[in-house]
Amino acid sequence: MSSTVKKLEVTYNPINKSNTFTCGDTVCGQVTLEVAKDCQIESLSIKFKGKAEVLWTERHGQTTVVYHSKDKYFSFKHYFTGGKTPRKFAFHSFLLAGLHEKQDCFGGKYSNVVAPGSHVYPFTFQIPHQDLPSSFKGSVGKVVYLLEATLSRSMRINKKDSTKINFVSKVDWNNVPGLMMPQHESKDKKMKFFNSGTVAMDVNIEKSGFLQGEGLKVVALIQNNSSREIKPKYCVYRKHSFFARGKRRLDTKDLFKEVGDPIPPSSNENVTRVITIPHDVEPSILNCSILKVEYRLRVYLDVKYASDPEIKFPIVFLPAYQGSAAAAPPAAAGFEFEPFGNPNPPVWGAGAPQAPPPGAAQQSDPPPPPYGSYGLYPPLTDFGSKF
Repeated sequence: MSSTVKKLEVTYNPINKSNTFTCGDTVCGQVTLEVAKDCQIESLSIKFKGKAEVLWTERHGQTTVVYHSKDKYFSFKHYFTGGKTPRKFAFHSFLLAGLHEKQDCFGGKYSNVVAPGSHVYPFTFQIPHQDLPSSFKGSVGKVVYLLEATLSRSMRINKKDSTKINFVSKVDWNNVPGLMMPQHESKDKKMKFFNSGTVAMDVNIEKSGFLQGEGLKVVALIQNNSSREIKPKYCVYRKHSFFARGKRRLDTKDLFKEVGDPIPPSSNENVTRVITIPHDVEPSILNCSILKVEYRLRVYLDVKYASDPEIKFPIVFLPAYQGSAAAAPPAAAGFEFEPFGNPNPPVWGAGAPQAPPPGAAQQSDPPPPPYGSYGLYPPLTDFGSKF
């Protein structure tokens, strides 16, 4: 940075121990600007945005093809000083706040001449009540929720600083078809070459949706009418799908495996296995048009000198606090945090602001611009159509 501007930093206040946010939560924070001497600025702003993006390249002969797609969910911007907030948003903010006198919502009321020292500009945004995918970072795609501060000065390159928040989608079990429905499949195979006889398995799981840290119960009836012992095996694997220009890029990875006890020849056994889902497994993402995070449970029989018969079940992983919309606690429930800077920043568009101390500059109150609604998770029956 130049000798005049020593620091530009945007930070936010955590609202729970896991440092996550969900739909409807407010994000409170501050932009800190430190200057060494009097500094004339054109504008100082904070933007809060959410987006998904995928990008990859492929070689086709001598040609490199770029595959790129982007979804924008929301973008809210507030100027502490300078800049323009659209008049319709400013008037809407005035109505929401129920103020007795109209405030200047077309730009901040902080001075555009900053004295030497450190200055803190508090802000508050509300995350929209809409169906948003969780934060995500994959090999060629991401879902990002970002706070970005921008300092503009005449004849200078803009200074910027940004920080990401960890957003976790809120899912209502009742609105996602199939999450609580059991799944059942069966498979049989006739042995060849070094084996003789048949093997068969009939497998059930009690539901399709599971919370982080929950046990995934698998019940199987296994018939080993072959000449060798067999072992039931279990594998949970992840599928990352990225979509752009009508093409899909697929990444898969085995996450965890388990092996059951051997089943001797000419015998039938009922086998129950409970697979613990890790607490830190990333949640499924099925509500984004350009990328998906999906999971499968693969149950198979390890048969020597033969291909393994297998059954695959689509499963959905949800954040641990979510059992239903009614049961999900508020993001800040039971936790406290130590506020930064001004402990009572005005909440834009959510009621009358706190009166500033004598001589202090006032904040403007632009509300979020309108946003559209996004589709819910697709039914589980759609899983098998592409994979």
